[in-house]
Amino acid sequence: MQAIVAVDENWGIGKDNQLLFTLPKDLQFFKEKTFDKIVVMGRKTLQSLPKSQPLKNRINIILSTSTLNIENAICVNNHTDLFQVLKEYNSNDIFVIGGAMVYKDLLPYCSYAWVTKVFADGSATHFFENLERLENWQKIEAMPIQVDNGYTFQVYKYQNNKIKKF
Repeated sequence: MQAIVAVDENWGIGKDNQLLFTLPKDLQFFKEKTFDKIVVMGRKTLQSLPKSQPLKNRINIILSTSTLNIENAICVNNHTDLFQVLKEYNSNDIFVIGGAMVYKDLLPYCSYAWVTKVFADGSATHFFENLERLENWQKIEAMPIQVDNGYTFQVYKYQNNKIKKF
């Protein structure tokens, strides 16, 4: 399983249930990485998507304590049910896409994290774990610096050297 996230310079990911920045190049990167894959998200992340609809051309799994019935999505209420569903798929094809609590809960189970680091302060109210401060996470790749919509950013790939099994 992998995480994919865009963060600001303080590892912030969102504010008012919205992304901090609009970066078409990063959205294209996200689409390429997750296309025809499995995405795991919380209810609020689903609600933040266009039309509050599951992402097209992906298997969408929604983790929520609320009972949900969403067309074109698999809804689970707890980690036990989530892990049971995830066992049906190749773990390399599973991407955790948010929000903050889902990232926090599932990050220990992720082999990799793709982090788009925006060199700006987005005044976030929700945050991703600072992987630079976690001893079991190591930066293994840095893509070229890019500029998009007035923001400078760089994508990094981190590896988890102590993965929890589910």
